[in-house]
Order: sequence, then C-alpha cells, then structure tokens
Amino acid sequence: MKDVLEDFRVSEAPYWRETGDEITLFTAAWDARIPVMLKGPTGCGKTRFVEYMAWKLGRPLVTVACNEDMTASDLIGRYLLDANGTRWQDGPLTFAARHGAICYLDEVVEARQDTTVAIHPLTDDRRVLPLEKKGELLKAHDDFLIVISYNPGYQSLMKDLKQSTKQRFGAMDFTWPGPDVEAEIVAHEAGVDADTAQKLVEIGARSRNLKGHGLDEGVSTRMLIHAGRLIKGGIAPKAACSMALVHSITDDPDMRDALDAAVSTWF
Repeated sequence: MKDVLEDFRVSEAPYWRETGDEITLFTAAWDARIPVMLKGPTGCGKTRFVEYMAWKLGRPLVTVACNEDMTASDLIGRYLLDANGTRWQDGPLTFAARHGAICYLDEVVEARQDTTVAIHPLTDDRRVLPLEKKGELLKAHDDFLIVISYNPGYQSLMKDLKQSTKQRFGAMDFTWPGPDVEAEIVAHEAGVDADTAQKLVEIGARSRNLKGHGLDEGVSTRMLIHAGRLIKGGIAPKAACSMALVHSITDDPDMRDALDAAVSTWF
C-alpha cells in the first residue's frame, strides 16, 4: 500500500547556511510542539529553512501558499461529488494534522481572517480540528506541527494577523545574512565564483539602503541567486542584473537609474 505521505517527504537535504541559533530554536519548538511563526522579508530564506528542518526532523512537509481568495474549506476540506455520490476530501491542514506532517502556511496574512481563525484549535493545548461539515472532531497526530510565515514590512492595520493568532506561536525573526555569509550562499546556489557572488551581494546591500526611499523592499537573496544563475548561464553581468535585480523590483525610472548605477559600480 502506498505511503500517503510519500509525496510530501523531503528526500534530500536542502542547502541551509546556519546564521544563528535558528536550528536549535526550531528543534526545541518541535520537541515541545509549539507552533512556529517565521517573520522576515520576502526571499530571505524562510521557506528554505522550513524545508531544511522538515528534512532534518524526518517529517513530511505540506506547504500552502496562502492568498486572499483562500477559504476555510480550501484549508480544511470539503465534500466532493464523484461517480459514487459524495465523498469527503481533506484539505492540506486536515491532511497534515491527521497524518502527522509539518503544515507550512506561507504568507499566512494574505488569507482572509476568518480562514486563519480556523487554525486556532490546533495551536493551543487542545490540538484539535473541528470538521463541522463532517461532524468529526479531529485530534492532531502527535507529530503534527503548524508553521506560518509572513513579511511584517508589507502589513497594514487592515491586513495583519490578529493578536489572538500571533500569541499562539513562538516567533523567529529572519533577515538578510551578513555579507560574507550571503556571498557564500549566492556562490553555492548560483554556481558562480566567490568574486562574482561578493559583487552581487554589494549590489543587494545598496538596494536595501533604498528601502523607504523609493523602494518598498530591497533586493532579496533569492533575486541575487537568480542574477548569479543568469551569469553562470553566460549572460553578461550587467544584463543579468538588469533582468533579475533592477527591472523586477521597480518601474520607477529614478530608482532604476540608482540601481543601474550600483550595478555599474561593481560590473
């Protein structure tokens, strides 16, 4: 019989460069079954970290990319019609709770608040999930853990997590690695030499200084890796940076000029 969790197992170790005590903290939260909230800018490695920890802990990982159209039924489950009538289909959260996986809700604040409230019974001592449409009270598997992430820099009073939700989680802050570590990550992930990686990191640092002065967010580590991969593939560095770092982050002509100037400084 096929293992229902087979498709959700992380079979190979994702690359993760530890920058602090994040592995120790997450492991302690896992041991205590404390839900975890990861906070940090887009592209700083939150999702990769969850993948790495799922591999390290030997647990399957169910990932949900949250969006404003996601309903509680999308998360929990619904009845579906088939040739034999109706059947219940577990949603990703229910599936993870039933079988003992880590459920990762990426950018959870994008979901509607009435949807995020559905996770509350699973994030306290009850560790249960009421399936009202099915008439079932699901007790979470002992190995179940819920992890959420979001970018506080993008939030507003109209679009933020409720305090009643936040206080159910242990929080971990993520940010950009130090320059040397970030260069090491870019070199490894993009396959470029150390000198090229260092130049890309310097461009990224310049862009982050513009946050709040024309840019909503600086160039992410993910974007630097994209630029590095283009360079590795034979694209000229300036053209690679223009595509991966400049044009993708802003349409403002002045901001593009400022970023192009940073690119020209190093390439």
